Amino acid sequence: MAIEIERKFLIKGDFMPFVKKTIAITQAYLCASPQRTVRLRIKGEAAFITIKGPSNANGFSRCEFEYSIPLEDAKEMISLCESDAIIKERHYIDFKGHLFEVDVFHGKQEGLIMAEIELDSEEEAFEKPSWLGEEVTGRKEYYNAYMALNSLS
Repeated sequence: MAIEIERKFLIKGDFMPFVKKTIAITQAYLCASPQRTVRLRIKGEAAFITIKGPSNANGFSRCEFEYSIPLEDAKEMISLCESDAIIKERHYIDFKGHLFEVDVFHGKQEGLIMAEIELDSEEEAFEKPSWLGEEVTGRKEYYNAYMALNSLS
């Protein structure tokens, strides 16, 4: 079983000078519940379907299975989703041996900028860049599936 271990943070400073690559992402959810999510994602010219299980108690880990699917299928399947699509730009930043993915949201989540870092273990240490703000790992209102179904408050 594949396990996703990630931490999420709000952004408090200017991260743009450190960006190495940017890609447009559109994603929506066929199923979005605390027990499981089934997500469609169009990332540039590639498409994926991802199934995620529930998060553990601290919100750091959950099972995740991701598969490539044909782009045209993903574009059609988005109309079957139970949520509006999330539109965001993902910026990739290498910082002291770790990759940070900074998402700048548009639409219902306009104004939200959030960073994620995927780790090999929950105990893995990493240095936080100066532009990283409050940690929001495990807070449901910052899960993309929750945001797809609710407006940012």
